[in-house]
Amino acid sequence: MASLNKVLLIGNLTRDPELRYTPSGSPVTQLRLAVNRRYRDRDNNWRDDTVFLDVEVWGRQAEQLSGQLHKGSTVFVDGRLKMDEWTSKDGTHRSKLVVVAIWAALLSQPGSGKTYSSDDDQAQDSPPADSTDNDDMVPPEDDEPPF
Repeated sequence: MASLNKVLLIGNLTRDPELRYTPSGSPVTQLRLAVNRRYRDRDNNWRDDTVFLDVEVWGRQAEQLSGQLHKGSTVFVDGRLKMDEWTSKDGTHRSKLVVVAIWAALLSQPGSGKTYSSDDDQAQDSPPADSTDNDDMVPPEDDEPPF
């Protein structure tokens, strides 16, 4: 049976990115993304629905994006879903879905009015989604985030 784990998102950062390093030295940047959906309800009134997502960016791209992105930046993310599971200090089992970015790009900065396209230098800093050199953009299997 075929399966597919693919996520495409465009949203705004709710806080500045957090760049950290695993014990083995792999860079990982955590992003908090707000994705909005606007629709009309049964009474024909406009409603907004917002979903907040945690996104991990690994490797060279984690370091690049941590310097480019700020709270309010509009970001495009191409990634996959991952289930994080842990036991809390009080012994309860906890879990949450996280998006692991395969590729991410800055679309606009807050308040600048400037948007970035694939022709801009900012977008060129990140490799395209079909790049064959993706080794440093996915988390190593044996590395755990340091948080």
